[in-house]
Amino acid sequence: MALAADLSTLADALITSVAKISPDQKGSARVQNLKRRVQGGLRTGSHTRTDQFAVAKQLEGLQEKFQILNRDELAEALQIRLAELESNRNSWVPEILSLLLQLSDRPADLSTVKRPEEGAKAPVQKESLSWSDLDAEGTAFSDEEIWEQVDFAGDSSDDDFSSVASDLSLPKHRPQSATTVDEGYAIPDDVFVQTEDEDLVASLAKAQFWRAENHPSLPQGDAAASRLITESQFARETIFMLQGLPTSIYVCLDDDFGVDQRYMLGHSSRESLESLLRCFSEIGAKLSTIRCFTKLSQTIPYMQTFCRGLEERLLEFDRVLSQVQCKYLSAGSTISLIQLLVDVRQHSHELVLLAEMITKLGQNSADQPMRCLDLLYDLICMLEAIGDESSSQHLAELFFMCFKTYSSSIRLWMETGQVDASDNTFFVRTNGDHSDLRTLWHDWFVFDTGNRQQKIPQFLEASVQKVFTAGKSMVFLHHLNSPPDIEVMRFEDLYSKDSSLPFPALVESTFEKLVDVDHSLSASLLRTELDQQCGLWTSLDALQHVYLAKDMSAVSMVDAKIFELIDRGRSWDDRFLLTEISRTAFSSVSVIDTSRLSMRPASTPSQASQNNHRTVGILEAISIDYGLPWPIANIIAEDAIHSYQRISTFLMQIRRAKYAIVKQRIRDARIITPDDNDKLVHALHHNMLWVLDFIYGHLTYLVISTATQSLHKDLSGAQDVDAMIAAHQSYMSSLEAQCLLSRDLSHIHDAIINFLDLCVHYADLQAVHLLGDEDQHLENLKAPRTNRGSKDEFDSDDDDDDYDDMTHEHTLTVSFRDSTYSQQMRMVNSHFSHLTSFITDGLKTLANADGLESWHILADRLEWRRNWRRL
Repeated sequence: MALAADLSTLADALITSVAKISPDQKGSARVQNLKRRVQGGLRTGSHTRTDQFAVAKQLEGLQEKFQILNRDELAEALQIRLAELESNRNSWVPEILSLLLQLSDRPADLSTVKRPEEGAKAPVQKESLSWSDLDAEGTAFSDEEIWEQVDFAGDSSDDDFSSVASDLSLPKHRPQSATTVDEGYAIPDDVFVQTEDEDLVASLAKAQFWRAENHPSLPQGDAAASRLITESQFARETIFMLQGLPTSIYVCLDDDFGVDQRYMLGHSSRESLESLLRCFSEIGAKLSTIRCFTKLSQTIPYMQTFCRGLEERLLEFDRVLSQVQCKYLSAGSTISLIQLLVDVRQHSHELVLLAEMITKLGQNSADQPMRCLDLLYDLICMLEAIGDESSSQHLAELFFMCFKTYSSSIRLWMETGQVDASDNTFFVRTNGDHSDLRTLWHDWFVFDTGNRQQKIPQFLEASVQKVFTAGKSMVFLHHLNSPPDIEVMRFEDLYSKDSSLPFPALVESTFEKLVDVDHSLSASLLRTELDQQCGLWTSLDALQHVYLAKDMSAVSMVDAKIFELIDRGRSWDDRFLLTEISRTAFSSVSVIDTSRLSMRPASTPSQASQNNHRTVGILEAISIDYGLPWPIANIIAEDAIHSYQRISTFLMQIRRAKYAIVKQRIRDARIITPDDNDKLVHALHHNMLWVLDFIYGHLTYLVISTATQSLHKDLSGAQDVDAMIAAHQSYMSSLEAQCLLSRDLSHIHDAIINFLDLCVHYADLQAVHLLGDEDQHLENLKAPRTNRGSKDEFDSDDDDDDYDDMTHEHTLTVSFRDSTYSQQMRMVNSHFSHLTSFITDGLKTLANADGLESWHILADRLEWRRNWRRL
């Protein structure tokens, strides 16, 4: 009780000295009110002791802030004083320092350090702390809510003091003005708000124009009656509405603003004011659209940049409105709603355009990730077309900000060959397992353009292939252990704000610079690696030898052995035997790596193939494989190898037909037997060989040779791997078409195959016809062998070969029981004429339709022999 009495006495003395209250007013209501406030401030509560470590950390942060702001003298002075204080430290030092920190006001700007000589001349006078220092405006205890329990746990933070010294971010509970006053300053009575001052309260309430009681001239119950307010009140409400604040005149209705028509101006008609306010509300609605859009969560990186650009422009517009409001508050200013509308339209023009664009975009842009960039691009082009250069330039800066963010994934892909997995809008995706290097270029990466190519901006569609190629070239070079040394360029080096180019040309130029730097370097380096290190030209030359019969000396060795095994009826489809034959034959060709060469039969069983061993179609069961190095295999894909194999089979079939006719002619020359059909036989032999030689020569010396020369020229001029692949694909397509292997030329190809079978059948007819005479000849071959001595033993192998050559006819299925030899030879002649005429007419029709020069030449040469003598 004694402590309470002492506190009450001290509180009375403090109030009397500070408030300057005379002794006769000690019992007044004002004194009692002040006494209650003082006692409430001194009342003990549940406050804990100050955290000394937090205070020390705040002081360290203050010293660092002084040093950052180039106020080293303040930092040094603070350090010296803290060191002096440490020597006289007591338990209440943290509370004192915390109080001083909370009372400080912009110490970096307002604090000064006197020199030692100045301190000697004018010693520092200690200032006493008074209640006015704590509450300069006297409003801290105006509410009764101060008696409620306060939770101070949420206010403590180690970083709270990091911004105390800055006037840009001040705690809300502190006034921005200086809190220290002179010792002799007397606080006037009008600073304290007196509850009994009804006139002041009434004046504040009267300023609230939205209250119905402020319009006493109108009936209180008539809510629809007009209410006259000043133009300054209209202007203030309009500025608040444009800043996104709630107002009384403008009412938010979904995505639009409605105007309360009860408020009127005394010097304006209702129609004029309504039209003016409607203009403001339309602008406000568009600004509200932008504000709502910036609050949406964006997952696309460039959309986040776009929202940041919108926020910066909204902040600049709010700053302009604040400046207008400050001008209205200055003395002697004139307020005009019409002038305000002019200013608002001028500074909100770009925001209105962006709001209209956002309306087209919609709130959900995940389904169309590039639509925002496309719409912004179209908007800038439209503004530039109508001559609004100022707006187009400002929006172009926003566009390139977004484009810089969007192009980060593109630059990562082109410079390192890596795909940013976190960017779902990038149009390149990895595809499956990365194990087979032979499919690196074709299968490892794919375009992921989404629905209707929504992941590619419309203005970049023409250049994305270069981006794709540049990235794959980098991956290719990394696997070749030859990564290029690419200098990373800044986006600012590619885009010039001062460029005089039109906006579309500027965007195209910027993107081309971005792509060409990486694309040209990686593509040229990769071409060099393929040519010099990977053996591109050597592999192409090897394919020419293996599949296109470039060297007949090696090819004839393979043909002779295979055709001989087929004629003898022996097992010719052993893959080990075929591989050994091909490797032995091509071992003399330097460009061929025989370890990569193999021949294998198809899955057709041997017994089934033997039933048709007298047709050239049996050769389709042979497949020649030449393994290419994985870098070359990316250019010459597996489909191209299949085309090579088809051409090789077709050429082998022609050689097979010629082999049968020539070999039978050699056997016929051993036995000279006069025959009435010799003239027809010799004519057919000559004509068949002529057609075979001409077709084969046309394919090899004209078609293949000319196309190969064009391929070398195209590959030499190709700028990247895609161009090389396209050149080789065009080469194979041309060969397939000119060799009559295309699907639409199958009827002519089938006719040629029938002609080749006819040639083999002609040779078989000759063999069976001469079988009788040959039996006698074989007996003559056998008889001497029994009487030969050892000196003739080295000739026995040749005799065995002759015997096998003469006896293979016993395996033939040709018979003269149903028709005689002469009849069958005339039938062969008829089929020969029909097939050659069909092939010639078909080629002429195709040549006239498609205009390929090779078909014209082949058709004209075959036409020379159309009027052969028919016997």
